Amino acid sequence: MLRSRLALPDRQYERDGRQRVLVVHRLGLSNRELAPSASRLARSVNVRILGRPNFGSSASALFVIANASDPETSAMNNLIKQAQHIPVDEARTTISISPITLAAPGRGLPLELRITGPVSGEALPIVLLSHGHGPSNYIPSKDGYGPLVNFYAERGFVVIQPTHLNSKVAGLPAGSAGGPLFWRSRVEDMSLILDRLDEVEAAATAFRGRLDRAKVAVVGHSMGGQTAGLLLGARLTDPKDPAAQDVNVLEPRIKAGVLLTAPGNGGDSLTEATASNYSWFNPDFSHMTTRNLVVVGSDDASAHLTVRGPSWHADPYHCSPGAEALMTVLGGKHGLGGISGYDAKETDDEEPERLEVVLRMTWAYLRSAFDGDDRAWAAARAALQTHAPSQARVDLR
Repeated sequence: MLRSRLALPDRQYERDGRQRVLVVHRLGLSNRELAPSASRLARSVNVRILGRPNFGSSASALFVIANASDPETSAMNNLIKQAQHIPVDEARTTISISPITLAAPGRGLPLELRITGPVSGEALPIVLLSHGHGPSNYIPSKDGYGPLVNFYAERGFVVIQPTHLNSKVAGLPAGSAGGPLFWRSRVEDMSLILDRLDEVEAAATAFRGRLDRAKVAVVGHSMGGQTAGLLLGARLTDPKDPAAQDVNVLEPRIKAGVLLTAPGNGGDSLTEATASNYSWFNPDFSHMTTRNLVVVGSDDASAHLTVRGPSWHADPYHCSPGAEALMTVLGGKHGLGGISGYDAKETDDEEPERLEVVLRMTWAYLRSAFDGDDRAWAAARAALQTHAPSQARVDLR
């Protein structure tokens, strides 16, 4: 365990004008081990490390730091005010590599994906991102969800985005076997990626040896939320398909997840058209035991799918033993402020402040899940309640 000496005068920082320094004892840690350990320590006192450490001696290292919520040190965004107080790590320079193509016999098409992450750093956590099924040509693919992908990658995660078979730009025709939404293939895409991470790293050499394969999460929006739920342990029964009864596709390599406006329960919760055409919208969340955060919009009625209104999307929280929190985005609709793309036509509630809250809060949840402690998530919840209570609320188990 890395210990620290937080220098005088205020027992937290040594101040020199605007510069503040965190002094940490190395206790035999190598340079490679020191940086991630110091980052965890910095988050525990709600500060961010800027730049590289100054290894002043064999016993200690100095890190220039700033408050985690200081707007002067955050990535520039003139469109947000309240959300900037929710603490996140400092933005880093990123690299995105696409296309990476994996052979997938029996799928109908090879699997194309994009990988995006920081240009530096080791032992980087992995986020598998499952896109939805919107009206756009390119957003439901490896090339969509820029706001979410960029934010996560700039703050230390490696995001891997497959193009699922429901994609207009690089999928199969809707009438193909398993179509039009290809629920089973979507899940198989994610397990295929984890099976073939060696190939992914070989194709994206900038990330070779830098991924922490013990830290994998899944994030899914809309239809992608259903994909994420199945990977986290939810089961599925299609009353019209004898081969799809109590389907269990739990992926044990995935340790946490975020469900963004995911579909809820089936049966009498569905519209007549949905029950007729998408009878596999019939999950059993009682087996979804992997830890997760459920995010919903207070105004996301999804009247084309459900007769219950916005409460339908909260079913994964209320019915899953693994759901740790429900974040309700106040005034939010299915787009949650714009997570699927910048100025995208399918965003029904474009709002930069709302979007930033979703980005920061979900990042903080995943950060805590990866770190194995509650510090980042607890700090984010406290800041939300203090500085942006009109934007969202979080309910805990």
